[in-house]
Amino acid sequence: MPLRWRIAALVAAAICAVAVAVGVLVHHASRDREMSQAREAARTTLDRAAITYTRSGTVQGTGAALDAPGLPAGLRNLAARGRQGTQYATGPAGPAMWAARPAGGQVLSVRIDMTTTLRDISALDATIAWAGALTTAAVLPLGVVSAGRMSRRLRTAAGTARRIADGDLDARIDAPARPRDEIGEISTAVDTMAAALQQRLRSEQRFTADVAHELRTPLMGLVTAAELLPEGDEAAGYVRNRVRVLAALVEDLLEISRLDTGAEEADLSPCPLGLLVKDITARTGLSVQLVCTDGTDGTDGTTTVWTDPRRLERILTNLIVNAHRHGLAPVTVTVTADGRTVSVRDHGAGYPDSVLQDGPQRFRTGARERGTGHGLGLTIALGQAAVIGAALEFANAPGGGAHATLHLPEPEPPIHG
Repeated sequence: MPLRWRIAALVAAAICAVAVAVGVLVHHASRDREMSQAREAARTTLDRAAITYTRSGTVQGTGAALDAPGLPAGLRNLAARGRQGTQYATGPAGPAMWAARPAGGQVLSVRIDMTTTLRDISALDATIAWAGALTTAAVLPLGVVSAGRMSRRLRTAAGTARRIADGDLDARIDAPARPRDEIGEISTAVDTMAAALQQRLRSEQRFTADVAHELRTPLMGLVTAAELLPEGDEAAGYVRNRVRVLAALVEDLLEISRLDTGAEEADLSPCPLGLLVKDITARTGLSVQLVCTDGTDGTDGTTTVWTDPRRLERILTNLIVNAHRHGLAPVTVTVTADGRTVSVRDHGAGYPDSVLQDGPQRFRTGARERGTGHGLGLTIALGQAAVIGAALEFANAPGGGAHATLHLPEPEPPIHG
C-alpha cells in the first residue's frame, strides 16, 4: 500500500478510535448521572411516602404503592428482611428505577420510569456517532492531501537518489521553500551527499587527467629512445614492448578523462553497418567469425545507420580484444537483421559478477581467471557508446561465454537547412 494511503488509513483509524472512546465515555457518564439522579429521586419519594403512610395509613397521592405487582424480587426479599434499597430493572412497562422498604407487613415501593431518559441517552449516542462520521469525512481528505504532499516529496527525493546512483551527479532535489521537517532534512542530506560525491569524483577525474598528461611528454621521449635500440636484441624487444603497453595505457587514461569531462562529441554520418563491421573486424588482425542473422554475410551494404564510424570502431575493437584476451575462441561478431544491433561473444568463463552487476570499472579486471589487464577497455567502450547514443549491455551467454550487445539508436538523419 502506498504511503499516502497508509497515512490516510491511520488518520481514519485514529479519528474513529477517538470518536468511539469519546462516545463510550460520554455514554457511561450520562447513564451513570441519570441513574444516580433516578435513584436519588426514588429514595426521596419513598421517604416522603413512608412518612405519609405512617401518619395516615394510606399512600394515595404520594407516587408510591403497596405490594406493587412489578416490584423486582430482589427488593421484595430485601424489604422482607426489614431493610430498604433501590434497583434498576426492566419489565413489561419498560425500564425503571425502583425503591422499596417494609411498611406494616407490606412492601412500600416507588417506581421512577426511565424510558424517556434512556431514549435521550440513545439519541446522544447517535449524535456522537454522526459527529464522528462527519469529523472523519471532513478530516480524512485533509489527511490524504497532506499525506500526498509528503509522498510526492519522498518520491522526488528517491528519484533524485536513483538518478545520482545512475551517474547523474548534477541531480538535485532543490525543493523551493523546503519545509524544515524530517523530509526536508532528508532532501538536504541527499543534495549535500550528491555535491560532496560530485566534488570528490571530479577531483579524482582531474587527478587521472593530470597524471596522464604529465606522463605523456616523458613517455613520448621514452618511446623514441626505445625505437633507437638495436633490432634483434631480446632485451631491447622486451623494452619496446613494455613501452608500447605503457603508451597505450596513458592514451587510454587520456581518453577516459575526456569521456569523464564530457569533452567527446560524436561526428555522425551515414554508414553501411555490415561493411563497416567487416572492415573493423579485419583491422583488428584477430580471428573473428562474422555472422548476419538475415542470412547474408552482412556485407551487402543495404542497411545504413547514422553513427560515428571512428567511435564505433573503438567500441567493437575493445570488445573483440577483450574477448580474445579474457575469453576463449571462437569469437563471434553478429549483426542482427534489424541493422541496429551488433554483438560480440566469446566462449570463455564469461563476465565476472562485478561487471554484470555494476558495469565495468577502471583498473578492475574481475576474476583472476579472466587474465590480465587494466579494466579500461570495457570502460572506454561503455563511454564511447554513450557518446554516439548507443546502449552497451553485458551478459553471459546461456551456453557459456561473455556476450556484449551494442544497440545503436534509431536512424535520425540530420536536418539540412
